[in-house]
Amino acid sequence: MDNKLGYLNRDFQLFHLRDKKSQSFEFHYHDFNKIIIFLSGKVTYLIEGKAYDLKPWDILLVNNHDVHKPIIDPAETYERIIIWANSDFIEKHNYEGCDLSNCFKLAKEKSFNLVRLEEKFQNNIKYIISSLEASLKSDEFGSKLLSNSLFIQLVIYLNRVHLGKLYLENDETIKYDRQIEKILKYINKNLSEELSVEVLSEKFYISKYYLMHKFKKETGYTLYNYVSQKRLLMAKDLIKNGEAVTKVYMECGFKDYSSFFRAFKKMFGKAPKEFNPEYSSQYELI
Repeated sequence: MDNKLGYLNRDFQLFHLRDKKSQSFEFHYHDFNKIIIFLSGKVTYLIEGKAYDLKPWDILLVNNHDVHKPIIDPAETYERIIIWANSDFIEKHNYEGCDLSNCFKLAKEKSFNLVRLEEKFQNNIKYIISSLEASLKSDEFGSKLLSNSLFIQLVIYLNRVHLGKLYLENDETIKYDRQIEKILKYINKNLSEELSVEVLSEKFYISKYYLMHKFKKETGYTLYNYVSQKRLLMAKDLIKNGEAVTKVYMECGFKDYSSFFRAFKKMFGKAPKEFNPEYSSQYELI
């Protein structure tokens, strides 16, 4: 089942949302990176098997393809700022020794998506966000360029926070199953390898049935669906970067092309070759 939500057709998009209602979300993922700035309410955010109990001005860095969902208490007003960020736009502003996507990469590498700042550091974020919101609403001269520069300023600051380890780490705020965390890390680093229930249960010394039950409870996905979707997402990224489809399916752990093709088309609604940049550019000229 494809649980991709949202479509981003611009460099970035900001939403400032405030509501008090009963809402239930399924586990899902996006093709873009997401920055969530929590302002008020009672919310637990689940990301790749970890549960974060949020406090005002907590920031979550959600990588594209991270499986996530919020659990919201409808009794309290839930206010948040959500920014969808196009990875290509961020990368365009990289230069030697300065990778602006580093904060997202570190969050993924550490399996730690939360940025919780001390009050003295929160003021910088508040100023940048308020300036960015004002600029996005403005039609004054250069407002688009100013908005872009403020967005990049926000990303730079988040990188400085990460690289300088200025955020607070508090294990009491995060709930997760350590064994499932290890299994998730292993899966995402070894998508080309055999990842059956039998292999994983043997590797991690856990019964097959307990593993299947625990995995579904912690991630919202069956083990098979999680592995399959992660492999297909990896395949799509490789194809978009110009790799040959005939090689990609093997690199992503599929045993034969026909089963890969069927699964790929079912998930994305297009044949693998349609994501190849050469194929796309041919049709741009028509």
